[in-house]
Amino acid sequence: MSAPGALRRVAPWLLLLLAAGVWLGPDYALGQATMVATYAIAGLGVVIVVGQAGQVTFGQGALVALGAYAEAVLAGRGVPVILSLPAAVALGAAGGALASLPAWRLGGLYFGMSTLAFALLVEEALVRWEGLTRGAAGLATPALALAGVALDAPLAQALASLATLLCALFFCRRLLASRLGRAWRAVREDEAAAEACGIDAARAKTLAFAVGGALSGLAGALYAHWIGFISPEQFGLMFSFELLMLAFIGGARRLAGAAWGALVIVAIPQGIAVLRDLLPGDWARAAGLEAMLFGAVIVAVVLLRPGGIAGRR
Repeated sequence: MSAPGALRRVAPWLLLLLAAGVWLGPDYALGQATMVATYAIAGLGVVIVVGQAGQVTFGQGALVALGAYAEAVLAGRGVPVILSLPAAVALGAAGGALASLPAWRLGGLYFGMSTLAFALLVEEALVRWEGLTRGAAGLATPALALAGVALDAPLAQALASLATLLCALFFCRRLLASRLGRAWRAVREDEAAAEACGIDAARAKTLAFAVGGALSGLAGALYAHWIGFISPEQFGLMFSFELLMLAFIGGARRLAGAAWGALVIVAIPQGIAVLRDLLPGDWARAAGLEAMLFGAVIVAVVLLRPGGIAGRR
């Protein structure tokens, strides 16, 4: 696409973002942009596992939790970010590789249930290991600091998140263009045919989960710094389902789908806040309003854009 064409496509969204900043206030808009970028990084992990390798996962939130707690524990003990951030990424990758081991013998829904069990185990471990994680009391996380400069301003946090997202997108794009990316797509389309062509399907699946876990760990580390406090219930099963819905709403087979899905996932709570002001009292106090809105969005995407927002028409 030419530069003028790309500019014409991006300009409306830049104007919309500018209008949102004026209406909501710049600090609030920058905070939401930070969360969209952070969710998009975690969503890239789901896109790699589900959209590219064709595997089912219900426990991606647990990998985000591993990265968040690794960063919180290390940062709380004074470890510089140049060491703590790679450690969070490595722990997320190791957790992803561990969660993929049942894929060597199980497939389809059975393997999906094993990832669900993995997520439950991680959540329970975070609650029980009070000496390290402080259990249900949670952990406070200091602001991210680079070269001694704390990134505690909304603009600095948004720029750091967007820069990290761009680096993650570049890494994923290069990876998908490599031999490993082609192996993932072959396993996704027909695992038996891929193995007949000499592809080690088990190894490809493990690497997909490791890469997805690394991206989730990175997102978790950033999330811990931006929020400033983490606890096990933040990374429960609902969070894993949100990441899965993020990928399907945005488009699980395209990297841009992670960004589109993150935009929707972050915008839905804001839409619910507006709806509560407009709806009658009984409807405004309904506990299932968020689930209803999520369901409506998913149904609309399935009917209007089966390939997701970023997918082909």
